[in-house]
Amino acid sequence: MTRVLVTEEIANNGLDQLRAAGFEVDVQLGLSAADLLTAVKGAHALIIRSATEVDAATLAAGSDLIAVGRAGIGLDNVDVAEATKRGVMVINAPTSNILSTAEHTMAMLLASARNVAQAHRDLTDGKWNRSKWEGVELYGKTLGVLGLGRVGTLVAQRALAFGMNLVAFDPYVSPDRARRIGVRLADSVEQLIAESDFITIHTVKTPETIGLLGVESLKYAKPNLRIVNVARGGIVDETALADAIREGRVAGAALDVFSKEPMTESPLFELPSVVVTPHLGASTVEAQDKAGITIAEQLLLALRGDFVPFAVNIAASEAAETVRPFLALSERLGRLFTGLGGGAPETLEITYEGAIADFDCRVLTLSVLRGVLGPVVDEPVTFVNAPQLAEERGVMVREIKSASAQDYVNLIGLRGTIRGRETHVAGTLYGKQDASRIVGLDNHIVDLPPSAHMLVVRNADVPGMIGTVATILGTAGVNIADMDVGRSPSGEAAMMAISTGDAVPAAVVESIRACAGVIDAKAIELS
Repeated sequence: MTRVLVTEEIANNGLDQLRAAGFEVDVQLGLSAADLLTAVKGAHALIIRSATEVDAATLAAGSDLIAVGRAGIGLDNVDVAEATKRGVMVINAPTSNILSTAEHTMAMLLASARNVAQAHRDLTDGKWNRSKWEGVELYGKTLGVLGLGRVGTLVAQRALAFGMNLVAFDPYVSPDRARRIGVRLADSVEQLIAESDFITIHTVKTPETIGLLGVESLKYAKPNLRIVNVARGGIVDETALADAIREGRVAGAALDVFSKEPMTESPLFELPSVVVTPHLGASTVEAQDKAGITIAEQLLLALRGDFVPFAVNIAASEAAETVRPFLALSERLGRLFTGLGGGAPETLEITYEGAIADFDCRVLTLSVLRGVLGPVVDEPVTFVNAPQLAEERGVMVREIKSASAQDYVNLIGLRGTIRGRETHVAGTLYGKQDASRIVGLDNHIVDLPPSAHMLVVRNADVPGMIGTVATILGTAGVNIADMDVGRSPSGEAAMMAISTGDAVPAAVVESIRACAGVIDAKAIELS
């Protein structure tokens, strides 16, 4: 009998579906890491939530596993790469809690505007303070939406019903899509903050967005600004926000997520104009039911060998032998393209040249889209949902093949237009180890391996530029692991592509941009 191991609380409706299908549902809650290695042996499927770590050791012990199902969205506790290597499908429930999160955002928005929690606390303490807790209306106020993905869009739709004016910042959403949902796009986070009476956060947590609302950006706030975060902890610098509220530069905040969780002590908790909840965005009966039912339905498909819409990964064996080694390169090229362009492409042209052009490259195109969209959407991008997410964001994707390659045996190139500016990246594999190389950036010829942390500097072709940039990095303690000077088609040495040992801090990037002769500098994370 097919055995499904369940290690965390899942809605019974979902488990009953698996039992009705004839599967053995083995519920073992609260397993230690060592106990999990024993329990997973012989299991054909594993259902988890956020507490169970599915690492390489777990996957090795579960040699019979066909699928791992995460009853929720996040996959931080699953080694997806190792699962893919072992041919184990990883499935999540990406839409199970978006409605609950959007509704909790509205609840926090209203609670902040009308001081609901504070007035409740006063009244239950025997105090009748009507004048103390005078609030503000939402009607006619400007709501700034930071991140216009699925949850951000749902919140925007609900805020429109309250008569709010909507402005959003999301460099990866086209102006046309924003207009269709009644939202005006801001050009920067600073502009969004300056114009908003309320801000709600719905962006992904990346090295670039950590502390996005912090000391510098909050300088643009109006004193009546209220900030709501039901997305990810750490996007708001909690100390900087507490200082701004205490000093009267920001009116208040409503937070459901924190930089470290569980969070029971914070300077924000001492402020009367702050409303907090313990990460309740997805904590509704309906969301938990949806997650359990969704995972059960998806696992039934996986265990029967049918198409699985919410599969996060794809078994490498499904790709042709010649194409398979290019999967990692294609995803990294996608991430590089997004980082280099800094916005949503209206068009994305993916070119395959050489021997790989004779094979089915659709899986590589999906891998590219995962890389392009992964850093900027508020849910995991899978081989299954990538085309849909691209369509939702107005990205027109075109695949071109050419059996003849000019300079390389095989070459993958990405080219697209982002707000009127063309962006281009290209890469290949070389040697017996199929080592990845980046060979093109914005039509400049380069040659260096991709790394987790990269810095791309566009500069005038004048002496001393390399030394200037290297000195700034060295002074900041950033080690240069690899570097190549890119040349334009006319031969100008007008670009530096640099691999660094650590992420380049934003302040260091700004210092480089400020140098004479530097046109632009971008720090890009490929991990």
